[in-house]
Amino acid sequence: QVQLEESGGGLVQPGGSLRLSCAASGRTFDIYTMEWYRQPPEKQRDFVARVNRVGSTTYGDSVKGRFTISGDFAKNTVDLQMTSLKPEDTAVYYCYAYAYGGKNYWGQGTHVTVSS
Repeated sequence: QVQLEESGGGLVQPGGSLRLSCAASGRTFDIYTMEWYRQPPEKQRDFVARVNRVGSTTYGDSVKGRFTISGDFAKNTVDLQMTSLKPEDTAVYYCYAYAYGGKNYWGQGTHVTVSS
């Protein structure tokens, strides 16, 4: 089993920046990718960004050029640096890990509110 714990959410003004962090514990040596998803109020959960063990990154179209994901698989952490935040970035942000064997793990989520 893998446990994921997010931190760093909060309230930020439009145009501002925020950094989210996620720490994994447990059977972490099985983890191949660490990712971020988000779920705006009353909407579905959507993909934000992914990083894998070899350092490859992928981003959702709505965050390209504004968000940067970075992973440290030796420390079992993944960060999401968010810049030029917009009100539509308001959501609960979830950390996700995919492990060998098709195992999926989710964190509890951290709230991000972009508002003036």
